[in-house]
Amino acid sequence: MNRFISSPTYNDNTILICVTDVLGDNYCIVCEDGKRIYEHIAKALKAGKKVCLSFQGGEDITSAFLAEAFSRLYTNFSEEQIESNLSLTGINAEDAADIECVIKDVKDYLHNPQKFKNAIAEFMGEDSL
Repeated sequence: MNRFISSPTYNDNTILICVTDVLGDNYCIVCEDGKRIYEHIAKALKAGKKVCLSFQGGEDITSAFLAEAFSRLYTNFSEEQIESNLSLTGINAEDAADIECVIKDVKDYLHNPQKFKNAIAEFMGEDSL
């Protein structure tokens, strides 16, 4: 099970962010929407709050959406800060597994970006960079 999935516990230090409310839509598919979710999470984390991110009612959660939100999080906040202050709720097992994969890829990239750039150059050519 995804380490972020939890039964929500709310107190004065926890902010519930409902993805569908922020987006005004049930579809979680485009990068721009991932950025919007990131901005809400980042604002709460910078204020010292815990975040419970609810995907209740969300549909078609794509890796592009997730990558945008989580790559920004892991670029701008420490792994410890994210993992101790962010929980997810209202998400199915398949989407939770996708989040785990996206997070792993983000961490791998941030640990060794040149490895990814080399792979892209090898596959698509130097001009693609």
